[in-house]
Amino acid sequence: MAFISMRLALGGTVAALMVSAAAVNADTVFTPVADLSGRISASSAERGAPVLRGSRAVISGEGLVPGQEITLMRGPHVLNAEAPLVVDAEGKFGFDLAVDAEAAIGQQPILVIAEKPAAAQVVTLKISPEVPLSGADKFDIANGPVARGLYQVAYSKARKALFVTSAVGRPPVKQSALTKLDADTLKVLAQATPGAAPARREGEDGGLFAVYGIGVDDANGTVWVTNSRQNTIAVYRQDDLSLVKQFAPGEVNHARDVVIDEVNGRAYASATRTGNIEVFDTKTLEKLDPIILESTQRGEEFSAMALDLDPAGGKLLNVSMSTNEAAVVDLNSGKAKLIPLPGAKSASGVAYDPKEELIFVASQGSDNLLIVKEASGEVLFGVPVGAQPLNVAFEPVSRLAFVATRGAGTITVVNTSGEIVANLDAGNLPNQLRADGAGNVWAVNKARGENDPTGDNIWRIRAKAE
Repeated sequence: MAFISMRLALGGTVAALMVSAAAVNADTVFTPVADLSGRISASSAERGAPVLRGSRAVISGEGLVPGQEITLMRGPHVLNAEAPLVVDAEGKFGFDLAVDAEAAIGQQPILVIAEKPAAAQVVTLKISPEVPLSGADKFDIANGPVARGLYQVAYSKARKALFVTSAVGRPPVKQSALTKLDADTLKVLAQATPGAAPARREGEDGGLFAVYGIGVDDANGTVWVTNSRQNTIAVYRQDDLSLVKQFAPGEVNHARDVVIDEVNGRAYASATRTGNIEVFDTKTLEKLDPIILESTQRGEEFSAMALDLDPAGGKLLNVSMSTNEAAVVDLNSGKAKLIPLPGAKSASGVAYDPKEELIFVASQGSDNLLIVKEASGEVLFGVPVGAQPLNVAFEPVSRLAFVATRGAGTITVVNTSGEIVANLDAGNLPNQLRADGAGNVWAVNKARGENDPTGDNIWRIRAKAE
């Protein structure tokens, strides 16, 4: 199967490359070596777009040694066959190539070989599946703008309201909001700006306790949010968005998701880059002992990402980005069952169907949705859904899984038989979505820049009655 066709003809062999390298020193092929400094990457030629069959890609490097000669290989093929690429005076190089229509999707390894001095590194070019838009006529869809930098959404059944988080930029983040909307009209009812955060270093501006993840506690009339930049969490009142408690920095490492267990009065927050799920009492607002997840992969560490909750069954679901495992925590015993996820890479989103005991896992690196049987751990289906699926929600009324396929700009809808029933246009960068248990899926997407008319929207998606 063909992989890449370039503006420079493919050709050459490893042997030819060795001859070329030997020309540097006629007496030996073992020329002076050094670590390959700097950064080498492979990405789409169109900024922010996925690499698809028939599209263009760029392999580039920076921070390298000026004058260093670079050869790129895919298997036995020298990609820059006519001549080595020469690193410029600023330590950079770039190579433009066209991905042919027959290229296999997946993570393709490209060997980067340097001379003067010699070094080598493998860089990955991910070729994503392209799923056409379809099935919009099967759904009632409404959407509208909210605030810049949307991250997550949660629904309050008690107040028939939506709560969304937003944050713009990198630390110190100076624009962030917690927003309350009417679930019927999608109109803004209230909005609050988080308080000032302490500086991470003396003399610096600490910015705001910017809000990212979100969970709703109807039993206590509160909203829980994660402050990822300060590694902590906060609680607000649903009615007026006034702050109830701001936890100190460091309570939850790079806090991502937060979900609320109203049955047991607990809030669970995933501590990304660790195996911890931090636990809080939703009434007293005290921090309790964490749930600690340990990878079954030798020498590897679990990295907690998305959370989902089965309150009736007493189960908490989590996935690990670093080890591609799903964790099912029995909230009565505190014990966790870890399930390997073959076919997943950079797993990030998880959802659960208690009726059939199915786990849905969205993985950014493998561009797919896995449907896994909880009891056996068997992967029933691996569904290519498009570039960079980030999060997934299972909607129990229609019995459909909705995937926020961030790189493709779509929400991909998959049934429990592993079939794509729709692929919906969701503007740019769909980020997160939640089902409300009553037939609706609520989603948010982010803008690609300040002037993106399709970005920073909230979406309501409901399957039409058949």
